[in-house]
Amino acid sequence: MKQKNNGTWVSWNENVTHNYKSLYKITTEEELREVIKNSEKIRVFGSKQSSADIASGLETLVDITTYNKILSYNDSEHTITVQSGVILGDLLDAIEAKGWCIPCLPDINTITIGGALATGTHGTSGKLLCEYMTDCSIVLADGSLKKINEKDEIIDAVRVSLGVLGIMSEITFKCEPIYTLHVKEGPEDDSEWLPKIKERLNKHAFLRILWLPHTDKGYVITGDKINPDTEITENLGPAYLKHRRTASKILYKYSHIFPWTTAIANKLLYRGFFRNTKEHKGSLYQATVTKSRGSTIELAEWTIGLDKFPKVFEELKTEINKWSNKSFIHIPMDIRFVYKDKSWLSYAYGEDTVTMGCVSRNAATADTYEAFKSIEKVFLKHGGKPHWGKRFTAKDAGISKIYSKWEDFKVLRKELDPTNKFLNPYLTELLNEKQRANAVA
Repeated sequence: MKQKNNGTWVSWNENVTHNYKSLYKITTEEELREVIKNSEKIRVFGSKQSSADIASGLETLVDITTYNKILSYNDSEHTITVQSGVILGDLLDAIEAKGWCIPCLPDINTITIGGALATGTHGTSGKLLCEYMTDCSIVLADGSLKKINEKDEIIDAVRVSLGVLGIMSEITFKCEPIYTLHVKEGPEDDSEWLPKIKERLNKHAFLRILWLPHTDKGYVITGDKINPDTEITENLGPAYLKHRRTASKILYKYSHIFPWTTAIANKLLYRGFFRNTKEHKGSLYQATVTKSRGSTIELAEWTIGLDKFPKVFEELKTEINKWSNKSFIHIPMDIRFVYKDKSWLSYAYGEDTVTMGCVSRNAATADTYEAFKSIEKVFLKHGGKPHWGKRFTAKDAGISKIYSKWEDFKVLRKELDPTNKFLNPYLTELLNEKQRANAVA
């Protein structure tokens, strides 16, 4: 175990910083238990890519990225057991080498498994990543180890835990046989893709829509399972498409000063980078997951019931197209689909849902990005839920109205962590624990 004293923790985007007194890099479960047991307050972080201030903010920190071994496979059960600091890309490489897959993958592969589970990371046209977890062990506030499997009632609370019930240690995932997707991409008018969502979800194994605000266009991506030997005519589009992020960075450089220029930039980006059709094939991981992200961005993401989405979309579109406000949104807004589950803090608890991401490509000025406020206002109005690892301002009172198991989660949290060891200032405010502590006093 390595220890570093008195430093500054800096987020991926460099817009969240916190001083710390002790930072530990651990490689074993025993070291993790020891550090937690002997710390008064502690947070664990991974790749630091969250847009929420969830990972740091305390005097004692653990860098979990060195706790990253793949521990075992069960060939007959198609399961893999890993340490929680494993990077998603390494996990996916390992299971693809076995001829397996996890059928729902997030957009980027550089996050740690523990962080991905804690914040409810998801893909599209499937369930949250945590729904494929069958067993796990968590280190509790007193340093003891608690093992949990699918038969335990609290597994539905632990699947999305915000890192406040205990710290994930070892995790087992249930995998499925690998399959090949035939992916087709291309632009459509909003009036065309919006009414076809349910039809396409029934027809295709994979559906994702990159909405292009202020253009009346969406970029539709579908995937169908095919025999891996099926020949297709691959078309990856013009070579210059790889420069989209660079072009976006240039076009949005001053959009925080002159928000209305975003609408012009979006139209130019659509004409340059989203008018082409593309076609290719590969595994879900090969065909759909971003392997690198060249620039830092800030994100908000909101989720709404599938049946409510068309109305919410039209309301949001009307709101952001008003020239009287400053809510001009960078492209694309990522629209994905998650099927219902039973995890307490899942965005899809009890209902099929649509998620809609909002991106600011000027990370340094994201605090003044009006679009984050507008999307939150519209989605909250209709009972939408925020992504735990991304930007939102709703706190305990608002969260309790949209998560039916929120109060149950808070009771369990207090039971497992009675001294609030895992709460940083951000989480203390989110859970309203400061007020509760004052009331008790």
